[in-house]
Amino acid sequence: MRKVLLVLVVCAFAAGVARSQVVSSARSAEPTSIGVKMAGTDSTADSGNAQQSDKQTAPPEDVDTGADEVPVQTMFSRAPNDHLWLSGQANIITQWHPDFHSPYQGPHSLAPEAQDASSRVLTLFTGLRITSTTEFLCDVQETGGHGIGEALGLAGATNLDVVRNPSLSKLPYIARLMWHQIIPLSRHSSENTRNPYSLFPTLPDRRLELRFGKFSTADFFDQNTYGTDTNLQFMNWTVDNNGAYDYAADTRGYSFGALLEYHDKFGVIRFAEMLMPKVANGIHLDADLSRARGENIEVELHGDPRHLQGGVVRLLAFVNHANMGTYRQAIHQFLDGETPIPDITNHPLQTKIKYGFGVNFEQPLNNWIAVFGRWGWNEGKHESFAYTEVDQTDQVGLGGNGARWGRKYDRVGLVFVSNGISRDHQEYLALGGLGFLLGDGHLNYGRENILEAYYTLHLWKGLYPAIGVQHINNPGYNRDRGPVVVPTGRIHVEF
Repeated sequence: MRKVLLVLVVCAFAAGVARSQVVSSARSAEPTSIGVKMAGTDSTADSGNAQQSDKQTAPPEDVDTGADEVPVQTMFSRAPNDHLWLSGQANIITQWHPDFHSPYQGPHSLAPEAQDASSRVLTLFTGLRITSTTEFLCDVQETGGHGIGEALGLAGATNLDVVRNPSLSKLPYIARLMWHQIIPLSRHSSENTRNPYSLFPTLPDRRLELRFGKFSTADFFDQNTYGTDTNLQFMNWTVDNNGAYDYAADTRGYSFGALLEYHDKFGVIRFAEMLMPKVANGIHLDADLSRARGENIEVELHGDPRHLQGGVVRLLAFVNHANMGTYRQAIHQFLDGETPIPDITNHPLQTKIKYGFGVNFEQPLNNWIAVFGRWGWNEGKHESFAYTEVDQTDQVGLGGNGARWGRKYDRVGLVFVSNGISRDHQEYLALGGLGFLLGDGHLNYGRENILEAYYTLHLWKGLYPAIGVQHINNPGYNRDRGPVVVPTGRIHVEF
């Protein structure tokens, strides 16, 4: 299946390149902007989720993407005052899986008995623009419900809106609270598509952007027009984000930090310093930067529309400093009889370093469909700490809108993801060790392969019902279990 899908995508990509070369002479030399990316992670808003579930970042102003550039419709018209922003959204996801093969299971396994679960994420976006270069943003969120298996047993969990700690308070909380400052570096400005993360009607073509406060690292890093949004697009954790990107975040997917971006004609360079959690997947952040922090850098390169239809490539690197354990040390402690099972948390307070890299691309093929994908890797010696248990990932997919059949506000997508873990991580789980997501008590290792498809219907104004399905081979990297099939229903409302 993986080879067939790769061949199909390569053929489609080649056809799109040929088409774009034919029509490139008719294009304007000046690139145009794309429409605002749909909300989703708690994306733009995950949740990470309510880990990032409302990811809604501003698109690059100088990219002509072609596909999926239609704006999101809302129940009510936006207020004409461009100094203020007030909007909201609701995202409700219901999933189910039938019985699947499982000769054994452990404390962190996905239960093989049929089960269903529903989640909700409600978000209120507010903003106040003080001057032409200064604004303040505040988002309030409320989450509830559950995910199948409470998000345990899968590296690529099926619902990114699920908060991985069901014991957290159900009261509304502040998801984002940030100061956003523009430092112009050129006199010429271009129109900006206003959105909850940027209220400015125009922005200098060359500029610095500074953000400080509380937000999700994934609000701005590893974005992708066709695979980032749980509200209108895919729902799997390792589709909407790079699974190997262990980005700094608390349980809900947020952190405190500072972000600096440099925007120019070639694209964007961004750097962020973020707080890490005190323990793996913990809700409390460590404010001691000498001991714990996450550094993130990304270079975003925009394609030349004279040759291709506004493609984008993003090159990512991250370095996390935190109180992490090492798989090899936990294995040695178990083999030496110090612990009854390998225990990654059995260590004194210490600072270890975990690093990794990612590549993210998107390439429109025409006015309704695009190819996209990700590759990610981290060193895999230290424990998965903040996002999910993935040390290497490959992703390729197709995404777009319904313009081909006269429904331009609809969304459609198909993606394949293959996740893997390091040898140390494999041995740790095989000996009965537990990660914060995985632990079958035993492991017959195989890559966790996921195929996901969805269709989102624009029913009326801001109402978007959707159906989808996920097929997961080797859940939790275990060949002895599965496969798992997860049908999905979703209702999204934009206010």
